[in-house]
Amino acid sequence: MIYFNCDYTEGAHPRILEQLCATNLTQSVGYGEDEFCGKARELIREACRTPEAGVHFLVGGTQANFTVIRTALRPHQGVISPETGHINVHETGAVEATGHKVLALPCGRTGKISASQVESLCQEHFRGGMPPEHTVQPKLVYISHPTENGALYTLAELEALYRVCREYGLYLFADGARMGYGLSSRDTDVSLPDLARLCDAFTIGGTKCGALFGEAVVLPNPELNADFRYAIKQNGGMLAKGRLLGLQFLALFTGGLYTEICGKADEQAYRIADACREAGLPEYVPSPTNQQFFVFPDELLRQLEETYVFSFWEKVDETHTAVRICTSWATREENVDALIADLRKLVGKP
Repeated sequence: MIYFNCDYTEGAHPRILEQLCATNLTQSVGYGEDEFCGKARELIREACRTPEAGVHFLVGGTQANFTVIRTALRPHQGVISPETGHINVHETGAVEATGHKVLALPCGRTGKISASQVESLCQEHFRGGMPPEHTVQPKLVYISHPTENGALYTLAELEALYRVCREYGLYLFADGARMGYGLSSRDTDVSLPDLARLCDAFTIGGTKCGALFGEAVVLPNPELNADFRYAIKQNGGMLAKGRLLGLQFLALFTGGLYTEICGKADEQAYRIADACREAGLPEYVPSPTNQQFFVFPDELLRQLEETYVFSFWEKVDETHTAVRICTSWATREENVDALIADLRKLVGKP
């Protein structure tokens, strides 16, 4: 079988494995205070143009998300999220298990929320008829870039969210589990320095973008950085052999590898998307990243699934299904060629 269902079915980029092997017997201190983590932090700060930002390496995306949110919020505060946001539907209630309510907003198929939605929620809370202390206080806005459905925020949209957050005293936190594929998209106008300027916290994903595992948490806001290592340890996100995380991000952020390999994944995804359009398949939702979403007739899908694995997304009607086709840093061109050729053959296209 050829897997197009997600972007972490392979191990790690060869340069990461080379770094791990080359330093395997090098002694270093633990818990992320080694020289490799230090160098990786400096490269990330340089890429973000934030020399004072806190940079921390955690073992996974869920740990990163709920550790940031739990650290930022007081017990009576909650987090605003798109209803399809990862913290709302894919993390087994991890944020709410820490005692903080997720205040979900409708986001349509794109998975994006707008500044006006956040403003309306805040106005209802702070200026509504009932005294505000009777309901959970909104304090942090969580977004994903890209979203769960592959959409990207524009720079103007991020700036608008930033302004609303400043007006109401909210933190802005961007989940960047697939950040590399967003930064490399041909349709984006957002850069790492933009995110560092507009977000109080964001993550740079490693797990889905070439690393064996691990996420980098970047904290431009010094309020959130204070004592953050205590929070990492308490919440189970700190790795004793922290150098294993630092070495991976050191490799990814040396010589532009991170955006290079993610850009290749995007290009392969665009090829698949073009082939789906040529086959007359409707888009479930447009995506400029490595995740592509199309609606297939069930019979066509059944035939393709004899060789290829996709992610089920939604049953559109009795005879059609929306699926996600996902490429990664490791997607082989010959596998994309094979999928395109089989799709064309099955729909009768030359």
